[in-house]
Amino acid sequence: MSILYVSPHPDAFPSLRALIAARYGEAGEGPGWGGAPPRICLQPPPTSRTPFPPPRLPALEQGPGGLWVWGATAVAQLLWPAGLGGPGGSRAAVLVQQWVSYADTELIPAACGATLPALGLRSSAQDPQAALGALGRALSPLEEWLRLHTYLAGEAPTLADLAAVTALLLPFRYVLEPSARRVWGNVTRWFITCVQQPEFRAVLGEVVLHSGARPLSQQPGPEVPEPPKTATQLKKEAKKREKLEKFQQKQKTQQQQPPPAEKKPKPEKRGKRDPGVITYDLPTPAGEKKDVSGTMPDSYSPQYVEAAWYPWWEQQGFFKPEYGRSSVSAPNPRGIFMMCIPPPNVTGSLHLGHALTNAIQDSLTRWHRMRGETTLWNPGCDHAGIATQVVVEKKLWREQGLSRHQLGREAFLQEVWKWKEEKGDRIYHQLKKLGSSLDWNRACFTMDPKLSAAVTEAFVRLHEEGVIYRSTRLVNWSCSLNSAISDIEVDKKELTGRTLLSVPGYKEKVEFGVLVSFAYKVQGSDSDEEVVVATTRIETMLGDVAVAVHPKDPRYQHLKGKSVIHPFLSQSLPIVFDDFVDMEFGTGAVKITPAHDQNDYEVGQRHGLEAISIMDSRGALINVPPPFLGLPRFEARKAVLEALKERGLFRGVEDNPMVVPLCNRSKDVVEPLLRPQWYVRCGEMAQAASAAVTRGDLRILPEAHQRTWHAWMDNIRDWCISRQLWWGHRIPAYFVTVSDPAVPPGQDPDGRYWVSGRSEAEAREKAAKEFGVSPDKISLQQDEDVLDTWFSSGLFPFSIFGWPSQSEDLSVFYPGTLLETGHDILFFWVARMVMLGLKLTGKLPFREVYLHAIVRDAHGRKMSKSLGNVIDPLDVIHGVSLQGLHDQLLSSNLDPSEVEKAKEGQKADFPAGIPECGTDALRFGLCAYTSQGRDINLDVNRILGYRHFCNKLWNATKFALRGLGKGFVPSPTSEPGGHESLVDRWIRSRLTEAVRLSNQGFQAYDFPAVTTAQYSFWLYELCDVYLECLKPVLNGVDQVVAECARQTLYTCLDVGLRLLSPFMPFVTEELFQRLPRRTLQAPPSLCVTPYPEPSECSWKDPEAEAAMDLALSITRAVRSLRADYNLTRIRPDCFLEVADEATGAVGSAVSGYVQALAGAAAGAGGPGAGAGQAAGQAQRGTAPGPASAGAPRRRGLP
Repeated sequence: MSILYVSPHPDAFPSLRALIAARYGEAGEGPGWGGAPPRICLQPPPTSRTPFPPPRLPALEQGPGGLWVWGATAVAQLLWPAGLGGPGGSRAAVLVQQWVSYADTELIPAACGATLPALGLRSSAQDPQAALGALGRALSPLEEWLRLHTYLAGEAPTLADLAAVTALLLPFRYVLEPSARRVWGNVTRWFITCVQQPEFRAVLGEVVLHSGARPLSQQPGPEVPEPPKTATQLKKEAKKREKLEKFQQKQKTQQQQPPPAEKKPKPEKRGKRDPGVITYDLPTPAGEKKDVSGTMPDSYSPQYVEAAWYPWWEQQGFFKPEYGRSSVSAPNPRGIFMMCIPPPNVTGSLHLGHALTNAIQDSLTRWHRMRGETTLWNPGCDHAGIATQVVVEKKLWREQGLSRHQLGREAFLQEVWKWKEEKGDRIYHQLKKLGSSLDWNRACFTMDPKLSAAVTEAFVRLHEEGVIYRSTRLVNWSCSLNSAISDIEVDKKELTGRTLLSVPGYKEKVEFGVLVSFAYKVQGSDSDEEVVVATTRIETMLGDVAVAVHPKDPRYQHLKGKSVIHPFLSQSLPIVFDDFVDMEFGTGAVKITPAHDQNDYEVGQRHGLEAISIMDSRGALINVPPPFLGLPRFEARKAVLEALKERGLFRGVEDNPMVVPLCNRSKDVVEPLLRPQWYVRCGEMAQAASAAVTRGDLRILPEAHQRTWHAWMDNIRDWCISRQLWWGHRIPAYFVTVSDPAVPPGQDPDGRYWVSGRSEAEAREKAAKEFGVSPDKISLQQDEDVLDTWFSSGLFPFSIFGWPSQSEDLSVFYPGTLLETGHDILFFWVARMVMLGLKLTGKLPFREVYLHAIVRDAHGRKMSKSLGNVIDPLDVIHGVSLQGLHDQLLSSNLDPSEVEKAKEGQKADFPAGIPECGTDALRFGLCAYTSQGRDINLDVNRILGYRHFCNKLWNATKFALRGLGKGFVPSPTSEPGGHESLVDRWIRSRLTEAVRLSNQGFQAYDFPAVTTAQYSFWLYELCDVYLECLKPVLNGVDQVVAECARQTLYTCLDVGLRLLSPFMPFVTEELFQRLPRRTLQAPPSLCVTPYPEPSECSWKDPEAEAAMDLALSITRAVRSLRADYNLTRIRPDCFLEVADEATGAVGSAVSGYVQALAGAAAGAGGPGAGAGQAAGQAQRGTAPGPASAGAPRRRGLP
């Protein structure tokens, strides 16, 4: 047995690090040595067990006399090898190791220096504020990195997060007050997220952050008398005092230097300044172009930027495929891109799933449109049969006190259409708010005449071919809705044992999660022999028709051919032998109720057993004797249990983990019931759909979903398409009654007595021909039911173009190019579109399917109203207070008991509400999160970081426009003029790389790669480097170099805004419209301007990049040195020490850029400076400024 020795002290963070790693190891692949988890020992190892002095804790002994490992880093990695994030040497593992090193070498010393004196555990030789300053400097890289990342490496905690969090436990518990935590908002958010993970909580419990209520000097600390100091300790202290005196003397010298002219005292560091709310108030009629002739506001404001653009885009027809061409069928060498929207429910409002879907789809659509392809993104809305009917029924009862049955079918449908006209376009307005570039003139509603005709045509064709048929089978039945429901409308509620649940229609809660055992007496047995069975639904025993045992079970071999007696029905039930029975479960005997259980139904089919339905459509018992007749099903549950006890047949009850199926519309418990329904025969269609993927005709991305696709297609069942509703496509099938004595009357399940038709007249002709009588002897009764909503949605890719009629749109845009949606509806919608498209048109509806992940909250939890973590995208766009979030809960359908729990969740996640982020930041953030095959843990703070990015774009463009000047005229092309400086060549080279990565990422659906490339170019290359290097050039005297720089700057803005436009359409349009145009023939809007192509931007320059890499390395070293030696208020002389003349020449060439970037002054020369040149020699267009390239960097920084 391995033993982990740790300290029992609650603040011993190295030991806590090892304990948390052990928890992760237990939950994952186990410790690195492949054995069992170690035993925890809260004390040092005995000296007798070690051949050397006891190591510092934590220490790990792998078995008695085995290998010893000590130190938090080594022990944690051995306990949790999966925490490396990937195999050794991989990019992920390297990043983890770098952050672990940073935590060990930077965070721990800074954290201990700031905290231990406050606890009385160490006498502080430095000022407490200086210690806090050192902690702040150590936190700065963390804060910057976490602004765009949820965790330090990847999308889940790793050893990097473990090392850094445990290193910061002491400051967060004892030092960092609320005001300080606001400054380090990203670090605080990450710290809280980590310590709330189950593995952290199991070790740390509830981490209480420092309240700031008491001075540090009053913090409790153990009173331990100091032992007498040894001579060695006294000598060390003398050396420390000597160093401190030297440092103080140095500080005194610096203070004697002349201060900078009129420099104001540095204000206390605060979080990013809120740019405020600026609105666009100029009168602009809807559809008119926004007026951008005025001065740019001081800062970016989403409300200002997003005003007026969308109505103008729509009015100008930019989103129509006809824009810029004579017709959609005109040949286009660039190709065609067509995608239809997954039609949202007409009852729906925007949620984050919609926001993610539309951010991805609109980015792809805008990219294809800007590439010059004939582009159509077709909008539509689904009639949402059950959801809409429920909404209108509630409204009708609330306002008029009427049920739909009291109103009548036709009048009720008029009410639904009235509601749809009033409320049904809300989702369209919200999609426009997201900037979705849909062709609204082609918007379709699944109940429109055009689409309804396609539904009728599809049903009739498939019925005539025998693909659609009538049958009586078990279906998911909602007693509250009085209708069958689809699998996607069934929620699975997992229970661990006995649980009381609220069920619609019942005053008292109903018991679930228990297994009730009872006995059936064997018929004709002299010894009163019995067979004990168990069930979770005891009321269904009234519908039992047999008892089943396994044919190889030795306990029941003597019962072959025998029966048991039903205690309430006075009839015998045969004992059947079937392989489906699990001999190991319970007594090995099971009750068979074919009419109310799918497995039992199949057993009944194999053994020819009768299926007796004991419940009507409302859940009341039928076909049973008194006193059970007419009881509601869950009242009958209690009555049957009491009756069994009275007859001495009850054998016990025990907790039983189970899954309860709930209707997600009514929250009713779903009941399997036998009902005659319409079915689609799916076997052959599924084989064709599976084969299309195998051949490569249809690509499903990520490819991991292909395995699931084939598995589902191979095991597909026929599809029930009947719904017992009024709102929807009424089934075009008619039951036939023949007024002829020679024709016997038919029964509902008999498919021969059902005919379909595009009209009643056509159905009558079919029936007359089928039964060989004249049409006047035929009476028809149309089926009252409607079709499953997914049936009409499955026709959507071609019904929107008027199928079965031929049209220009159908010939041009069908089949489509791409279907993009969430992976959760792969089978309910995507598979059915493929099957029906192949069957009815002979073509695949699209060539590619891209499936995005599910959005979860920042902690990885599924979004749920009861947790209070559901985020409305409009709240992220506009911002909302905490009270506003609470108010939304009160207007929801949550139980009062769940509201308080949800409020606590909101307080924890959004203590200050949700700040205004804007549409562009939300879209960019969602796409940046979208990694193939992974769920999205959405952190609103990261979206806020992209709002700051928008502000950076705004300020950069504002600065650039000032630098270009009012009289600037861009050259007709973007090609270099020939006099570009080194930094001009470098930024063009980096722009070339951004263009390449953006196009490559879009083609591969790798959205994080695209957003990272564009973010890095704008923020880290254009703003942080090029604009800083440009300032002395634009203010210099060399106009040739300045003009080249201006042309390069304009090219960067022009190309950079075009790159960003698919993700951030509003802010890029606003800025683009303020730029001058290269030619008078330039497109009127950025959204129809060509997207940058690698062929247009081919300025790769490895030489310039190598030189600037050296400049940036020197810059980082100088900045680090200035920070380390507190030289931030002066411009020190810096010298470059190089190993060879070539490096010296490059260093001399880039010295001006180093001065601009690092704030260093020129020196007189440097030892070892190659050919003896002073590093301050300057080139044309740059100012002199040498720097030290050989300075050591901070260790461990990624």
